[in-house]
Order: sequence, then structure tokens, then C-alpha cells
Amino acid sequence: MNIAVLGAGAWGTALAIYLSARHRVTLWTRNTKHLTELAAQRVNQRYLPEQRLPDAIHFAFKLNDALEQAELVFVVVPVAGLRATVQQIAALNRTLPLVLCCKGFEADTGKLPCQVVEDVCARDITCSVLSGPSFAREVAMGLPAALTLASRDDAFARRVANEIHTANLRVYSGNDVIGVEVGGALKNVIAIAAGISDGLAFGNNARAALITRGLAEITRLGVALGGHRETFTGLSGIGDLILTCTGDLSRNRQVGTMLAAGRQLGDILPEIGHVAEGVYTVQEAYRLGQQLQVDMPVTQAVHNIIYAQLSVKEAISNMLDREPGMEVG
Repeated sequence: MNIAVLGAGAWGTALAIYLSARHRVTLWTRNTKHLTELAAQRVNQRYLPEQRLPDAIHFAFKLNDALEQAELVFVVVPVAGLRATVQQIAALNRTLPLVLCCKGFEADTGKLPCQVVEDVCARDITCSVLSGPSFAREVAMGLPAALTLASRDDAFARRVANEIHTANLRVYSGNDVIGVEVGGALKNVIAIAAGISDGLAFGNNARAALITRGLAEITRLGVALGGHRETFTGLSGIGDLILTCTGDLSRNRQVGTMLAAGRQLGDILPEIGHVAEGVYTVQEAYRLGQQLQVDMPVTQAVHNIIYAQLSVKEAISNMLDREPGMEVG
């Protein structure tokens, strides 16, 4: 199969490496300098310096060149760049099926990635989402992992899952697009909170409680938006949440540990060098929670630390001082 991977960050590069073992892959980046470096060095020095890019991977700067022979398109750009990228695809009059690999809510609209695609293309394009516990570096190394590929078109989801499934990367199909996308978006917010907890040396007990209660509020918002409750007990829910809250490779967890150390966000993000989607997702998640009257104390605490200039100490105190209640979802 001819596959175009749009976006040459860490995850896009890792997917290109993985997919190139069985498919013809073209990796697209809009940055001409980056493209030249990739082609000359066969290494993505900025985002994934540990892994060599196989000779089978082709590169493209022009989007039309990337899509020319493609039968399937993996869109691996940040959520902030998704609408513009899909508009460019639509302008080329291409109706290729899309696999969205970005996680978050679009700023201002609060829309999930597949909803952004529907905004631009109505329902002319078959849209799916790939999500689950997967650090880019480990996937690029060929280490075992498992993901969920969800589409409203069950047959399409099964077909694509089968095309990209291997013994080392198990891909399960599903049809709860909203649930999978909400899980992938909100786990980054909870991971910032987990990083804060770890940075304050609150211990393993606190982290486990935070993950558990974080899952509860992810589920509440996800169900309110139309997702299926059972999705959040799967790979794109609790699976991705555990990885992002505990793994040292988690950018969002790193943001939290640095905030706990008293660092300013303006200094943290350039140092990390990659997009930490939770920083942007928390704004829309907090707004949606307020709008839908969904109780989201962890999200609120992270929001207040980042956007309301509340100190970490005060935000944690406010959360811990909440009245205890029944342990229900």
C-alpha cells in the first residue's frame, strides 16, 4: 500500500519507520531545511535522533507530491495545524481516507480532530483516529505496543487495522471515534498533574489516586460528549493514561515536574522542544467541563496553574480540601 505520512515530528517519523517495513511510505514536512536534513542524514536529529530512517522512506515538501500515489494518509501534525492541513488536502480535490494521529481539542472551537475534518470536508472523506499507549521512540525501535484505530465505518477500521497490524504493534479496530479522541486528548492534561505530583515528591500512592480520579473525569466528559463509557477502560483510555502519567518519555509529565519545581511555562516549552498538547488541551477541556457541567477537579487545577496564575501549592491545596464524596464515575 502507498501511504503518506504528513508531519515529520517524533510520532510521524516513528510511524513512517514502522510502516515502511511493509508499505511504500512518503514522509511530508513543510519545512524545506528539515526536509533537506532528513534526506541527507537519514536521521531526524531534532525529534528522533536515535533512529535511522530506512532507505525505503521517500520525502516530500509539496503536499501534492506526498499525496500523488497515496492510498491512505496518516495526518500527524499538531491539533493547531490540523485544520490548515486538511484545507490544503481539500484544495487539491483529494478524497483520500485519513488516519488522524493528533490528540487534543482545537483551540476556540473545542472540536475534536475528526470533527475538524468534518467541518472542512463535510463527510466526503473517510476519517479514522489512531490512538493508544505509544511513545514514538519505542515504536520506532520496534518494541511491542498496542493501539486502537477507530472509525464510524467499521469495515474501514477493520481493513486499515489489518493492514498496519504486526506482531510487535497490535492494532485493534473500533467505532467509538469520540471516546478514543477524548481519551487521547485528556490523558495529557492528567499527565501534567501527575508530573506535578511526582515533582512535589507526593509518592506512588498519590500518583495512583490521581490516575484513577483522572480517569473518572475523562470518562465523565467523554460520555457527556457522546463517547462510550467502555472505551475509557481500553487502550485509548486507561492504557494511554497510565503510560503518559508514569513514563519518563512523556512530554506532558515533564511539563508538570518542571512546574512543580517553580519553572515558568515560557521557559519550559522551549526546553522540551516538542509540542506538549496538554498545555493547550486543558483550556478547551476546562471550558467544555464548565459548559456541560461536568465535575473535573484535576483539569481545573491544571488549568488554574497554567492560565489563572494560581501557585502550584494553592491549586493542590484547593483540590485536596474538596469534600469527600461517593466513589462513582
